[in-house]
Amino acid sequence: EDYHLVFSGGSQAFKESNQSMIFALMLGIFVAYMVLATQFNSFVHPFTVLLALPFSVTGAFLALFLTGNSLNLYSMIGLILLMGIVKKNSILLVDFTNERRRQGMAVHEALLEACPIRLRPILMTSAATVAASVPIALAIGPGSETMVPMAIAIIGGVTFSTLLTLFVVPCAYEVFSKLEKHSYHKSA
Repeated sequence: EDYHLVFSGGSQAFKESNQSMIFALMLGIFVAYMVLATQFNSFVHPFTVLLALPFSVTGAFLALFLTGNSLNLYSMIGLILLMGIVKKNSILLVDFTNERRRQGMAVHEALLEACPIRLRPILMTSAATVAASVPIALAIGPGSETMVPMAIAIIGGVTFSTLLTLFVVPCAYEVFSKLEKHSYHKSA
């Protein structure tokens, strides 16, 4: 006798919504890359900004796991929200560093100046995002089962991403700047 697996009901709906969300995430990342490439006049530095995304997804999954919440449609909406929220931290840092470089500073010196100056705004906006999400994460009552996973994903993603972005983005910026300079001199 042959046995086979057929997705139906809630499982089929989740599979279809999962495919749609993955497409939305990929499209969002592509559009964000194009906008950042235009803003920075570089094809390399948008990657520096987008490095925050894997950290946010990791933090969101970790927070969902630790709190016993599942990956569902609402937590995936939280992941899409995270894309916009966590890129902001990297943009603040990269844009300020680029500004200092346009004023004639070397990459390393520009980073040494940008990191302490941009630390407070990055921490303040991240803390405000987390603080705004805590009441939603602690909600009880009708409809809370839909909003709690989204808020947990946002809290975990923003926290984890902020902590790691403050270290990884400056390092990646310096490495990518050297690669960009090396490839520019090679092609010239």
